[in-house]
Amino acid sequence: MASRDEVDRIVDAWSRERPDLDFSPLQVLSRVGRLSRHLDRARKEAFQSSALEPWEFDVLSALRRAGTPYQLSPKALLQQTLVTSGTMTNRIDRLAERGLVRRHTDPNDGRGVLVAMTAKGQEHVDSAITMLLKSESAILNGLPAPDQEKLAALLRKLSLDFD
Repeated sequence: MASRDEVDRIVDAWSRERPDLDFSPLQVLSRVGRLSRHLDRARKEAFQSSALEPWEFDVLSALRRAGTPYQLSPKALLQQTLVTSGTMTNRIDRLAERGLVRRHTDPNDGRGVLVAMTAKGQEHVDSAITMLLKSESAILNGLPAPDQEKLAALLRKLSLDFD
């Protein structure tokens, strides 16, 4: 018999108490929720070890993924991080105060501004992503690679309606 986890025990208890309901969604989504909490902890630790807050990682990683010269417009950063323009302005200000980004005029639009990651910012985000991948790999360590690929495909299929 396969191993049982806390979700199995919860579903069993609910099924006993409310046999009129279908608890199959809990089989998937309660596990996703529980794994999400473990992932949140792993991310918090990875970011703390790199001296970053999660929101700082979000902005810096968007810049890093942009490729050399690691710069984007504030509008592009908004689209990638899903925050308001006021929030983004505040975040850029705070990152600039820490020396992780700098603003400069867009050479293609004299009225536009670009946010560029500094070498210090790159050092922090590279450290954070290295630690994050190590932590996330440890979380997935119990699943063979083919199962990880199947799980990724199923989660992608489920999440497409939300993206």
